[in-house]
Amino acid sequence: MLPFEASRRLTGANLFFPGSGALLETSGIRPDAALLAAWRARIARARAHLGWEELNAASAAPPVAVARVHASGASLALAAPIDGLYTATEVNEWALCAALLAQDGTHWRGLEQELVAAAREDAADAEDFIPPVLEERAALARFERLAAREARPPLRALLAAAAGRNLPHVLDDETLTLGAGAGGRDFALAALPAVGDVPWQSLHDVPTALVTGSNGKTTSVRLIAACAEAAGWRPSAYCCTDGVFLGGQARVSGDYSGPEGARRVIRERSARAAVIESARGGILRRGIAVAQAQVALVTNVSADHFGEYGIDDLEGLADVKLSVAGVLSAAGLLVLNADDEQLASRAPGLARRFGRSPAIGWFALDADRPALRAHREGGGATCGGSEGRLVLERGGARYDLGSVAAMPLTVGGSATYNISNLAGATLAAAGLGVPPATIAGVLARFGASLTDNFGRLMRFERGGVRILVDYAHNPEGLRGLLTVAEHLRGNRGRLGLLLGHAGNRQDAELEALATVAAEFHPALIVVKENEAHLRGRASGEVPLLIYAALLRAGVGRPALQMRMSELEAVHAALAWAQPGDVLALPVHGTAARAAVVAQLNAQP
Repeated sequence: MLPFEASRRLTGANLFFPGSGALLETSGIRPDAALLAAWRARIARARAHLGWEELNAASAAPPVAVARVHASGASLALAAPIDGLYTATEVNEWALCAALLAQDGTHWRGLEQELVAAAREDAADAEDFIPPVLEERAALARFERLAAREARPPLRALLAAAAGRNLPHVLDDETLTLGAGAGGRDFALAALPAVGDVPWQSLHDVPTALVTGSNGKTTSVRLIAACAEAAGWRPSAYCCTDGVFLGGQARVSGDYSGPEGARRVIRERSARAAVIESARGGILRRGIAVAQAQVALVTNVSADHFGEYGIDDLEGLADVKLSVAGVLSAAGLLVLNADDEQLASRAPGLARRFGRSPAIGWFALDADRPALRAHREGGGATCGGSEGRLVLERGGARYDLGSVAAMPLTVGGSATYNISNLAGATLAAAGLGVPPATIAGVLARFGASLTDNFGRLMRFERGGVRILVDYAHNPEGLRGLLTVAEHLRGNRGRLGLLLGHAGNRQDAELEALATVAAEFHPALIVVKENEAHLRGRASGEVPLLIYAALLRAGVGRPALQMRMSELEAVHAALAWAQPGDVLALPVHGTAARAAVVAQLNAQP
């Protein structure tokens, strides 16, 4: 068995570097210090042999080889040029395997043959196949041939010319895009022009923001896009877990919070602004597709998706989210949540990680907390609540954006998580250049219409039952939703909710979700299968685990029901509810959520 898995390219800024590279996950081994040192040494020699050290000379501060040890092994990554990433995966695999063979030749004596067999199986063209070899001199000669085959000097020249003009780019296996939105143009990789033949004068950037975090990403994206439209940047394009949108209209539906969504947004030729949701998974699998942004917002970091891609704790998850800082332009603004302990503690390390420290804008529920006051005194931007008002302070000026309780997204001030979302989105919009008065106008109305923020804290009242349709998908998100539900209930009527999860969560995360639900003492919990997101679990497995966790948390059996689809769960909750009750309905499947909203809209 090979000692690695998931060997892959990193095509943009990522957990390890502010640029491109290659990554693998060790498998079945526990890397020790000696093995990792031997891996690093081989990486350094290979990079030097290929001339990649010269390519990184201008940005020597960030590391070029990173070993990140985690609970199941180690993530091994090396920086590499964008036209050498397939070669870089080969270098990475060789460096690990050669180090293992040198450490224990008896145990690993058949490793080269296994590498050859696996590579031959993956080879697209048998005639051009160059078999892997572990002896160093032969391996370096092989890498030289692979790198020459993969090299695209015209691509490098165009990217260097674009960077010199402060132009962004996005790239996939077939197309290079220079500029963005209305100022962008696509070029086929198979027929790239010379630098002098590019119509540079017609290419330009558009205001671009990245948004990531554990909760509140899509709401923040939609808020920023609404601010951009209100500022006159029409149409604005954005992507999120619900699709790609232009001028508020869906261009394509589905989860587009990864690299594909980012490329689609940047390639919308009529777009005057771009807002891009960058989820954890895409950052870890491939990196960030966008090369440059004026603003990056990290909403928060909370326990979710542990055990995937070597991320086992909040510290690691925070580092993933902070990868967005790697694509900020020189004058860009990084917007961070000062109420989040992980973000506050890890922000000082950004200079060491990226070779520079971006300007930071801090937001918090309390604008008067000492950290925000100190930041303002140093000339930094902040946003938060003060005496019931949302206040933006930037450039030495203070802007009162209105009553927090009057802003529809806050549900009378009870949705504190949306107060945070409003504050973060305000700083992001201001960083793009949206005037404060324009932002205030958006905050005063956004969320009043069901179409403003589809699937997030949508509020209905049918037959005297108040209903919340939401996307809460982790313990913190659920706690926020149920807090709003309790505010609406006001000690009258009963609380009912749905509870389910995707299959790629650890059992401990399911337990934590059940614990939060039990804290609110609901009269009904319909445990549901999230049938659109089984993700490796058997059908019915997650509902049974959640049901058992609820019993352990003290929820009585009479309060529990179970349904094997999201729609069946919604129907069960609606059938149970009586006038005065409040239902909290987290619905996660795109089709199920659309069906639920359509059903509620059809009811008087």
